[in-house]
Amino acid sequence: MLTPTNIWMGLAGLVYLVAGVFILRKEIGAARGMDKLIALGPVFIAVSLATFAPEHFRGPEFVQGMVPSYMPGHAFWAYFVGCALLAAATSLILRKCLRLSPTLLGLMFFLFVCMLYLPSALTHAGNRFAWAIFFRDLSFCAGGWALAGLYFRASSPQLSKGMILFARFVIATAAVVYSAHHFLHPEFAPGVPLELKMPSWIPFPSAWGYLTGAILLVAGIGIALHKKSRLAAASIGALMTVLTLVPYVVILMLAREAPAVNEGLNYVADTLLYAGSALALAAALPHDSALSNQS
Repeated sequence: MLTPTNIWMGLAGLVYLVAGVFILRKEIGAARGMDKLIALGPVFIAVSLATFAPEHFRGPEFVQGMVPSYMPGHAFWAYFVGCALLAAATSLILRKCLRLSPTLLGLMFFLFVCMLYLPSALTHAGNRFAWAIFFRDLSFCAGGWALAGLYFRASSPQLSKGMILFARFVIATAAVVYSAHHFLHPEFAPGVPLELKMPSWIPFPSAWGYLTGAILLVAGIGIALHKKSRLAAASIGALMTVLTLVPYVVILMLAREAPAVNEGLNYVADTLLYAGSALALAAALPHDSALSNQS
């Protein structure tokens, strides 16, 4: 049976997806080609944040063992982060506070990296999954700051430039690191390289890993060298959007027990948030033709 948390996670994601597409319908309709997908970057981020939020309202058991021991009020932080995720998701969907909200969102993920995932990765330096999670949340931070950089461009051009440069460096580095994961371990589910193995019912399971690794490698190098970097970032976003649908949405739909549903929801939201972060970087970068003319 589904738990109330499972139901609220799925419902929140669907509501924010429908609302986001409806609000952006004119902008999406006016865009051409890859720009249609790039326009959905903030929506993908919002949908993922809204999906994650209900987990935090389960109470202090959610953060047991995660919040550093030196921080007081463990129960408070679970509810606080849940509210922060919903606030950021709502801001992005309603297009309000578009400089403040993604800045604070990026800061929150940056604090997660510094306080939780970097210490864990250094403690378990030989565990590739610890490093994958480190780069995952750092990429989420980069997506938030790429959006903030886009909206700060007119009022604070130097701040905008720094935020977008940080996002470029992080997204490029994470893509190259993740490509190595996929080449070395193609049997695992593609996308953010975590512990789920590719289901046996999917044809040519290893081919998905190699193809994902190749796209991430080429796109990561393109972003790092600033060669067709907007297209490269959009390609990562497109790849992760496809992987959200297959295999992760399919895995979620086939899940029959509450733990499997919860895992499926988290994989869907993780992959979609990674897609949204890459698309946010693409939105913040100049069109490749303009970049070529400048050089």
